[in-house]
Amino acid sequence: MKSTTQRFKYVDHLWDDKKAAALGDDQVALFLYRSNILGADLRITNYGGGNTSCKTIEKDPLTDADVEVMWIKGSGGDIGTLTKAGIAGLYTDRLRDLKNVYGGLADEDRMVGLFNHCIYDLDSKAPSIDTPLHGLLPFKHIDHLHPDALIAVAAAKDSEKVTREIWGDTMGWVPWQRPGFDLGLQLEKCLNENPGIRGIVLGSHGLFTWGDTSHECYMNSLEVIEMASEFIEKKIKENGSVFGGQKIESLPKEERLEKAAQLMPMLRGLCSSENRMIGHFTDSDVVLEYINSNDLERLAPMGTSCPDHFLRTKIQPLVLRLDAKEDLSDTGAVLAKLRPAFEEYRQGYQDYYDSHKRENSPAVRDANPVIIIYPGVGMFSFAKNKQTTRVANEFYVNAINVMRGAEAITEYTSLPRQEAFDIEYWLLEEAKLQRMPKEKPLSRKVALVTGAGGGIGKAIADKLAEEGANVVLTDIAEDRLKEGVSTYGRDTASYTVCDVTEGASIAAAYGKACLEFGGVDIVVHSAGLAISKPIEDTTEKDWDLLQDVLVKGQFQLAKQAVAIMRKQGLGGDFISIASKNGLVSGPNNVGYGTSKAAQQHMARLLAAELGGDKIRVNTVNPDGVIVGSKIWEGDWAEGRAKAYGITVDELPAHYAKRNLLNEIIYPEDIANGVFACVGILDKTTGNIINVDGGMANAFVR
Repeated sequence: MKSTTQRFKYVDHLWDDKKAAALGDDQVALFLYRSNILGADLRITNYGGGNTSCKTIEKDPLTDADVEVMWIKGSGGDIGTLTKAGIAGLYTDRLRDLKNVYGGLADEDRMVGLFNHCIYDLDSKAPSIDTPLHGLLPFKHIDHLHPDALIAVAAAKDSEKVTREIWGDTMGWVPWQRPGFDLGLQLEKCLNENPGIRGIVLGSHGLFTWGDTSHECYMNSLEVIEMASEFIEKKIKENGSVFGGQKIESLPKEERLEKAAQLMPMLRGLCSSENRMIGHFTDSDVVLEYINSNDLERLAPMGTSCPDHFLRTKIQPLVLRLDAKEDLSDTGAVLAKLRPAFEEYRQGYQDYYDSHKRENSPAVRDANPVIIIYPGVGMFSFAKNKQTTRVANEFYVNAINVMRGAEAITEYTSLPRQEAFDIEYWLLEEAKLQRMPKEKPLSRKVALVTGAGGGIGKAIADKLAEEGANVVLTDIAEDRLKEGVSTYGRDTASYTVCDVTEGASIAAAYGKACLEFGGVDIVVHSAGLAISKPIEDTTEKDWDLLQDVLVKGQFQLAKQAVAIMRKQGLGGDFISIASKNGLVSGPNNVGYGTSKAAQQHMARLLAAELGGDKIRVNTVNPDGVIVGSKIWEGDWAEGRAKAYGITVDELPAHYAKRNLLNEIIYPEDIANGVFACVGILDKTTGNIINVDGGMANAFVR
């Protein structure tokens, strides 16, 4: 007999008996465990999709009587990361009593407010629209999922007939309707008319399954999904091809990535005509099979079927009319081809809104595409932050899998446009959007920081990320970069090894920023080194190294950044981390001081040249950053101590005493100076901000 794990080919069996046993008889804990492992398999449900619940017997705090309480994922939650704080606890009887006051489909929005009168747990998350779908069913544990295979069945022509073909009379089927109280009544009716069924397929929507225990519910869900998956794969083998076969061939992997990196900033600029966006790219086998197919032109305009899909991906993607082998180096020529396509898409979205809006519909939202398809290359997505755009990308991959399965079974069908519009512009959905927290100052921006493996560079990256930016850390020390990037949450940061003395290395770093996030808005040149020697001891090698890292590196970084920023057409910021030494003449400092002065004047020259592009160039001058600064780990500290006739240990106090505020300067202080330039002083360019505690001889005016 096969083991449990061997039984499944198309889903991941993740239930661990030892972990479950450690939770004992705590049904809520077991429900959360089941939710998390279901959410870990993107073929079962994606981020924020689906819902899970359990029912337990609790003591009523007012009567001390035993009452049934339903625990369910709250509004806006994600089952893969669900915790007790993200669920709602409601009296089941009170929820069912709402049937007595329900006034029909026109009453749906009012019912959501009445869920609050059913709250048992005062620490509950706001109940979701799916609450009655679970509450009106009698089972102890319930899963509502959006598996690719099940939505393929649900979105197939003759879905009810296909459901019977796969599961016989063991599964119910309910036609599409918008989630709400009435859909809960329809599920209850379906169960009453088909006692003994193991689940229900929701037309164009998803799956409901259940069990008396959390494990039984989990296994039931996996078995139902497995049966659908096996059925679809059998049909695909019988058909012999998917999506009508391949129309074009993909470029080789490296060429695809190069094309994507070239195109990303242009797409980002066009998608940001109303609000700045962050990008994501994928060229997985699943995506390439679809976007290179003969059926792409037929299927893409149909849009997605599952509400969870199109709420995140928009009703349909934009398919680019660019040849995969086309030369993208001429930005003007490429943009001349792309702009009409975007204008056509925006107008199409406006027409969709105008044709389907209701009297009380919210105002039209950003009309730019979320999903963009480049046949032969890959798929792009653009949204307000990295998590949202990544999840949108993943949801469209789910939609591709749905189309693949539905086409294999019979024929793919999408929701009628009016139904889709009513979901997208539902007042409850709008209310959810309005409850979103205010965005941080640097949200929607991408920053690349050199020398970010530690010290000042890492502090700058930390500050920019804290204020909402996506950050790309670069350095020559990969071990430092790996350690540094591990301190950020998912979807916040990336890293790449970059030697700023090499133009090709800088180009690769910018390519990484474009592929990861769509482009770059902020560049901070913090990479540096310090050599302190008398002129007679300063070698040509010393001089060249300082010039290459500090000056030539800044030139190359700025030149390549400007090319990307101009592609985007969104302006930008370039920040040079120079030094007080570029303004003040000190002993034993000819190589370093000259390089820093060159950085400062280059920044002024760039500011004068790039103002018309809304690219602001400013300089932050640190001084005496000893604690936490990488350059003080080497010979520089000894050289400066010798120049001032003190010991290395005396340097921090020496530097603090010599500034007007008598303050020690930390890397975080320099980071604050950078943030002031990019996040607050938005009408400042060509400026120098001294972060040195006040050095009178370094005053610029």
